[in-house]
Amino acid sequence: MELGLLYSGGKDSTLAALVLDRFYDITLVTAHFGITDEYEHAREAAEATDFAFEALELDREVADDAVELMLEDGYPRNGIQHVHEQALEAVAELGFDAIADGTRRDDRVPTVSRAQAQSLEDRHDVDYLSPLSGFGRGAVDRLVHAELDVEVGPSEEIPRADYEAELRALLAEEHDEAVIREVFPDHDQTYVHGLRD
Repeated sequence: MELGLLYSGGKDSTLAALVLDRFYDITLVTAHFGITDEYEHAREAAEATDFAFEALELDREVADDAVELMLEDGYPRNGIQHVHEQALEAVAELGFDAIADGTRRDDRVPTVSRAQAQSLEDRHDVDYLSPLSGFGRGAVDRLVHAELDVEVGPSEEIPRADYEAELRALLAEEHDEAVIREVFPDHDQTYVHGLRD
């Protein structure tokens, strides 16, 4: 069975791919807006972990709407959630038997409710899987430490292909660094360089 997994190049989505690899032919799919070429970081992480990769360009309007939500709210949650939902919809339309992401049990954003998952499945005749939804951060970190070579650091310094990178770039087109720091609090990101030997 063919599965498309939303992929950022980080530890959670890579671990999700490893969990599902026994059961599916996996393609790691990175959704982007064509604002930057940050999605190439995900391509490199996919190659380093020996998974097929596909870049999927979303409509720029999705990013514009997300930035508007973030500016209104003063924080990124609703904007990131909006992008994730649109990305799942787009991957569901690619013809895979199943779609997945790396959301964990204790994630604040993005999340996928039971109703959203059921709606995706019903409307697109696809299975939605969230293989890490029963794992907390500690369990994920222990599994990642055992299996993956991961770089961890401040969000603005780590190579990544998550939604945040392009949304920051879009914010920077019209706002100064102070606005970006207001919307995106300091936090760490991860980037997978490959599998541990």
